[in-house]
Amino acid sequence: MTTERPGEPSPVDLAELALVEAELDRRWPENKIEPSLTRISALMDLLGSPQRNYPAIHVAGTNGKTSVTRMVDALLTHLHRRTGRTTSPHLQLATERISIDGAPIPVRTYIDTYREIEPYIKMIDQQSEAAGGPVMSKFEVTTAMAYAAFAEAPVDVAVVETGLGGKWDATNVIDAQVAVITPIGLDHVDYLGPDLASIAGEKAGIIKTGRDDGIVSTDTVAILAEQAPEAMDVLLRRAVEVDAAVAREGSEFKVLRRQIAVGGQQLELQGLGGVYHDIFLPLHGEHQARNASLALAAVEAFFGAGQDRQLDADAIRAGFASVINPGRLERVRSAPTVFLDAAHNPQGAKALAAALSTEFDFRKLVGVVSVMHDKDIDGILDALEPVFDELVVTHNGSPRAMDVEDLASRAVARYGDERVVVAPTLADALETAIGLAEEVAEPGEAVSGAGVVVTGSVVTAGVARSLFGKDPV
Repeated sequence: MTTERPGEPSPVDLAELALVEAELDRRWPENKIEPSLTRISALMDLLGSPQRNYPAIHVAGTNGKTSVTRMVDALLTHLHRRTGRTTSPHLQLATERISIDGAPIPVRTYIDTYREIEPYIKMIDQQSEAAGGPVMSKFEVTTAMAYAAFAEAPVDVAVVETGLGGKWDATNVIDAQVAVITPIGLDHVDYLGPDLASIAGEKAGIIKTGRDDGIVSTDTVAILAEQAPEAMDVLLRRAVEVDAAVAREGSEFKVLRRQIAVGGQQLELQGLGGVYHDIFLPLHGEHQARNASLALAAVEAFFGAGQDRQLDADAIRAGFASVINPGRLERVRSAPTVFLDAAHNPQGAKALAAALSTEFDFRKLVGVVSVMHDKDIDGILDALEPVFDELVVTHNGSPRAMDVEDLASRAVARYGDERVVVAPTLADALETAIGLAEEVAEPGEAVSGAGVVVTGSVVTAGVARSLFGKDPV
């Protein structure tokens, strides 16, 4: 006889989830996109357009999307709205991609949602193949599942993170009244374009003309993070084109004050509706403070807050204090301290390095890195080099991960042979890195002042979370 904790999926459900994921993994991979919304739009029509049943806040950008999405979700929840949230990719379990009331949907609900819409998915597959096109991608299917689950719940508002880009991203079948663009950098250049202006053009596609159904007229607001001039120019032109209102970081909203605190940071934020004092954010790094200012402005815009209308400050404080953001400078062990961070491009790696340099004082810091082969690996290694005393390179188990020996040769070219260690698996790498960190202690003494940071990919952070026994969040 087996016993289960309340809410814990049964072995039968987990086995069926594995079958569903195997079916989805046979589809077009989610790191590959086609400039078309034809298939996802057709599926939404067959399902009765569930994405029209609730308002939405849509988040695109290169870095910070998941963090902003989670913060927006937390704020809305503390402002008494029932939320649906979709993010990608997941860290540990597929159900993390679809959250309702701030928590991943149950495994059984994920399975049932897929099986209920599966016949319609197959219809679209057949139509697309008959016209010479591909079957639906994994990301298109999981997006449809999220929108259907939100309508079934039902939710008061959907908080939606794009996958790649924006204009042709499957999530873009929604017409969000608030569009958030986080900082834009060079990533996925094979699909989004070779420069910031091209990439910004794709991201800007989530900024749309307001809806007017004859009964209710809804304006659109674009919440824009600080950007390089060439990216900002594209975003502002798009806002003018669709007659969307604009709020810019550093102008209409900003971080006024930031102070490092135990377990996070204390903030003072200038929002659209005034100044919000004494905000504790349980996340590290200046980049997370700026993400918080974006999230606050997005929620204010959603409720129509302005100079004469401020949101409930106590609810805002409670919302930020409740934020859980796994895999983003997340501490999973002490003595030595072990952090996990999902940084997977040079911009994310630079933000990680800055946070480690300014908010911690390690005597020795060891990095554990596994990176996907299609990423800017040299840029990531360069960004992390100043903060790591030693580096353990490894493989996270994904077929997309870079070969360990190739990664090691790249690392040796930047760190030197004496600072780079090779481990075949992430479990081996963690054991090795912890051993290296413990070398700072004298025999018989407790380890202090040493740290390990596991990074390079969302997959790397997720596998490490499981190895440390952390449940999906």
